[in-house]
Amino acid sequence: MRAKILLIWMIAALYAVAAPVSVAASGKTPVRMAVLQTDIHQLAFWVAREKGLFERHGVQVELAGIFRAGPEIMSAFGAESLDMAYVGEAPSTTAVANRAADVVAVAQVNTEGSALVIEKMDDRIKTITDLIGRTVAVPGHSTVQDFLLRKALATHNIDISNVNIMVMKPPEMIGALRTGQIDAFVAWEPHPSKSATMGVGKNLMTSAEMWAAHPCCVLVSSAEFLKNNREAVKSVLKAHVEATKFILENREEAVKIGMMSTGMDEETVRRAMETVTFTYDLNIAGEKEYVQFLSEIGYIRVPDIDRFVDRFIQEDLLKEVLNP
Repeated sequence: MRAKILLIWMIAALYAVAAPVSVAASGKTPVRMAVLQTDIHQLAFWVAREKGLFERHGVQVELAGIFRAGPEIMSAFGAESLDMAYVGEAPSTTAVANRAADVVAVAQVNTEGSALVIEKMDDRIKTITDLIGRTVAVPGHSTVQDFLLRKALATHNIDISNVNIMVMKPPEMIGALRTGQIDAFVAWEPHPSKSATMGVGKNLMTSAEMWAAHPCCVLVSSAEFLKNNREAVKSVLKAHVEATKFILENREEAVKIGMMSTGMDEETVRRAMETVTFTYDLNIAGEKEYVQFLSEIGYIRVPDIDRFVDRFIQEDLLKEVLNP
């Protein structure tokens, strides 16, 4: 199994480095971008690469990294090694609020598309209250999935101290659930769907049940990069919008690209895509809810939520793209 996973990621790595047009040929410095590992939410990026949409809109994109969790991407922004990225809204909000990175959101990528998963044959856990005293894995602190778990626990009046939350990268979660190292996990798709198709796990709650229509991933740009390269960011945004429309209008081909980008089987990808809403429309109300809750649990301190959100979410470019 480990050999199979390694082979899949070797193929993915070759695909990642082969796709960009050479800088020498284009005469332009490429935009350094990042995505999350095996994340079906960020399918628009892979569609844009596969269909040549970045080049069509006059911009070269270099895949500068495939990261295991959103906070890692934000650390890369803090080190000034990225220009743009597809990343969770919660870690980007946290990083900006804590001045660990300076990015702005220029488009939504998706809503919903995560789940709280338990072992398939575990009849001890029937509701979220049964997680008291148990171990639940999340991809990282300040991730969307960490936020969703904490929100769901708070909604059901469960003190967070009564649940053992541990950090584990999504590719490791299914094995840990199967061997009893953890009792549950919260992850982005397609990992919940993969746990089901492998016969290991089942959903206790989908993220739609935890927070209906919640914003999940966003397309972000370094604030400095946007300031100095507005047209390049706008071109990436055009490609993102077109790729999102392609996913919605060409489901069969999008499934194939999803299989290629995640290394997962067709049944898993189809199942995963049913829980994800691909969209580029920014959700300001959802971002305000993120900021409010992240402030309440002490992850961030934002004295003026409206002012913070107005700076973090930059709608002007998207409006220009949609209404030229």
